[in-house]
Amino acid sequence: MPAITADTLTLPRLPRLPEAATTWRPVARVVTAQRFLEGEGFAVRRPFPGVDLSLADPFLLLDHMGAVEYAPGEAKGTPWHPHRGFETVTYIMDGAFQHRDTNGGGGLISDGDTQWMTAGSGLQHIEQPPPELVASGGLFHGVQLWVNLPRAQKWVPPRYQDIRGGDVKLLASDDGSSLVRVIAGSLAGYEGPGATYTPITYVHATVAPGARLALPWPADFNAMVYVLSGEGSIGPDDRTLREGQLGVFGGYKGTAGALSMRAADNQPLASRQGWEILVLGGLPIREPVARYGPFVMNTREEIVTAFEDFQAGRMGVVPAEHVPHRSAVDESL
Repeated sequence: MPAITADTLTLPRLPRLPEAATTWRPVARVVTAQRFLEGEGFAVRRPFPGVDLSLADPFLLLDHMGAVEYAPGEAKGTPWHPHRGFETVTYIMDGAFQHRDTNGGGGLISDGDTQWMTAGSGLQHIEQPPPELVASGGLFHGVQLWVNLPRAQKWVPPRYQDIRGGDVKLLASDDGSSLVRVIAGSLAGYEGPGATYTPITYVHATVAPGARLALPWPADFNAMVYVLSGEGSIGPDDRTLREGQLGVFGGYKGTAGALSMRAADNQPLASRQGWEILVLGGLPIREPVARYGPFVMNTREEIVTAFEDFQAGRMGVVPAEHVPHRSAVDESL
């Protein structure tokens, strides 16, 4: 799992949080991801939806793809399909994925890159492994996160952010042992490159075996930890969390506090560099959610309209022209 790495002794460090004077958020729930087949038949592990939607708000879905070693001809993707009303965030740690959409966005992402597609008012897109991966096979590991848009932003024009691994803000834990990658949002005053309509923080951390990671966290954000590989524990009562499990913290609702995570001393061979986790949270939108397939709106009537617009060709034309993207977000925004 290379993603993006660095010498943690050279990076800015997160602040050391005083043990007694800090309010540590408790763990409300641990969820084991369920397995599903998506797209053209690739397997994903999905920890949510499944938990109470209010606990995950503003997030809608998390799909963990891999880690899997594809044989030649096995790698699969998705056909062209529409979206409206939310954002898809695809983060690749091993292998590669390519994306195209009918707004002109897209490109190839690999080892630590992120593609951030705001569907907004609606478009179509396709996600596929590159021909080289299909032909030769190889290791693939990634995640896709769906982020809801509030009612006021569901009709924003579609946009695409091409976030390279080198764009991610890299930090070290307070003792310098662990690597923290801030993909979006703010952590202890450090900003990630992803531009968001919905206030969130999205982090990938590699916690050294036996080390503890303590993160200050916004009082009005919820908080979750998903394990990509390895084993550790979270919260003041050290709840065990293994690969494919999601830990949901409680105690936000305006109460200031921090998150505590600790990697197990002994990690499996695949996680010898450390416990690999996603830490994510955001400001709950607290609006009605109507979702059906690729559309997420506020009312059933809006879902019906979305299907009508798609069938009438109002979500772009396939094949689509590709517009080169490089910057993390269009400077005109």
